[in-house]
Amino acid sequence: MRRMEDTKTFTVSEARAALPNLRALLVELQSERSALISLHPHINLARARAEQNGGSPFGERYLDHAFAFAMLLDEIEQTGVIIKDFNAGLVDFPHEHEGRIVYLCWKLGEDDLSWWHEIDDGFAGRQPIGEAFERSN
Repeated sequence: MRRMEDTKTFTVSEARAALPNLRALLVELQSERSALISLHPHINLARARAEQNGGSPFGERYLDHAFAFAMLLDEIEQTGVIIKDFNAGLVDFPHEHEGRIVYLCWKLGEDDLSWWHEIDDGFAGRQPIGEAFERSN
C-alpha cells in the first residue's frame, strides 16, 4: 500500500490539464472492460469444460482484451490518478489543501474539474472547488 507521503499530488491546474488524455484513456478502459464482460460467459463455459479439455475459440480474444485493459489501467495509475469506479469513469486526484490531502473529484462526462471531497467522504461528500483551491495552485 502506498504511504500518503509517497502520494503524487496535483494542483487544480495540473489536474485540469490531465483531463483530455485521461478522458480518452477512460473511454478505452471502459471499452475493454465491456469486451471482457461480454466474453465472460464464453470463458466460464470453457472453464466448466476444462477437465474435458473443452477450450474456447474466445480465449485469445479474452486475453487480448484483458492485456489491453491491464495496460490502460497501469497507464492511468502511473499518472497518480486514483480510479474509484470503472463504470462511471470516476477518478480522484490527490491534492494538498491546508496541510492535508484531499481529493479533487472528476467523472467521465463532466466538462471540467469542479469538485473535491475529503478522503473519507467519497463521491457523496463532493463539494464545489472554490476560490481557496484556485489560489492554492
